Amino acid sequence: MDDKFIYLDHCATTPIDEQVLAAMLPYFTTYYGNASSISHRIGRYAAEAVELARQYVARLIGASPKEITFTSGATESINQAIKGIFANYQQIGKHIITCVTEHPAVLDVCAYLRKEGANITFLPVDNLGHIDLQLLDKSIRNDTIMIILMAANNETGVIHPIAEIGAIAKKHKVLFLCDATQAIGKVPIDVNQQHIDILALSAHKFYGPKGAGALYIKRRATPIQIGSLLHGGRQENTQRAGTLNVPGIVGLGKASQIASASFNTGEENLSELRDLLEHHLLAIPETYVNGDRTERLAHVTNICFKYVKGNDIMNRLPQLALSSGSACASGLREPSPVLLAMGVSTTDAHCSIRFSLGKANTKEDIMLAVKLITETVNKLRDESPVWQMHVAGIL
Repeated sequence: MDDKFIYLDHCATTPIDEQVLAAMLPYFTTYYGNASSISHRIGRYAAEAVELARQYVARLIGASPKEITFTSGATESINQAIKGIFANYQQIGKHIITCVTEHPAVLDVCAYLRKEGANITFLPVDNLGHIDLQLLDKSIRNDTIMIILMAANNETGVIHPIAEIGAIAKKHKVLFLCDATQAIGKVPIDVNQQHIDILALSAHKFYGPKGAGALYIKRRATPIQIGSLLHGGRQENTQRAGTLNVPGIVGLGKASQIASASFNTGEENLSELRDLLEHHLLAIPETYVNGDRTERLAHVTNICFKYVKGNDIMNRLPQLALSSGSACASGLREPSPVLLAMGVSTTDAHCSIRFSLGKANTKEDIMLAVKLITETVNKLRDESPVWQMHVAGIL
């Protein structure tokens, strides 16, 4: 058996791009100043680097640099946005609309706010992972203050129609928060064309460093009131207290610059590799893809191998990096709530694996992964009394 390690878990995190690392290194050693200490040149160098990164991030999503606040990542950005909107808009109402397939960073905050008096509507999805836009429109009430929906799902790759969602929010004068964590660098995001009021992202999902992210807040005649989640300083125009992570921010900026320049080519290649992977794995009997195979990210597929638990497959293949669900919950043995919400049975949800490819993956990687997975699924089924009963027609 080949000892080569193949990483197919890019929805969880991505390796840092060499250009990103090179851009960051000087800010650990040579230009190590505090970006708030602009009374000397070392601090000014750091401050200038932060502002350049802000321009790159803004350009990636079609925003103004003044609309970008740097954070530690999407989870912090989401917490700040949701809690801030709820705290500052209660004179309008306490109703929030989201979806059952959102990331735990959203769902757990909503669960917390429910205890604080929030009224949460959780939109269902169909068997392909899509929401009903008419139901979204009908769910908006006079006391609705915010719609929270992701751009692309982290387990299935299914893409929501963000522009249409934004238009509905705009029509009703309701704020729209988009968790774009999985979509950034993979599908076009333009906050103005898609009517996005607030957006969260993380650098490490598109070849940047961990611990760096951003929160976009639209500038408009009547400012959106969010406030700071952290207190103890006036950094980031009072939106986020604390000494800025200059190397991380520089890395986020460089990753954004690279993503802006290489978007189309990379996604076409990943789509071809993903389709190759699916073609061969779906040749295994009793397998199918979870979610929409058209409206989805180019590098993601979620496949059910019936009668074999996904965790058993992964445990037999330490040379493959795979996942059975969200990285934030992958240590749990519970079936994926996303798949269950799509109508996948508990049994089949346990039998499902997410594959998420990256730009370093090759055709050779894919074919080796196919070989290893096919052999492992067949062996596990041969060992399974349930599979033998199925073959015999008893199940």
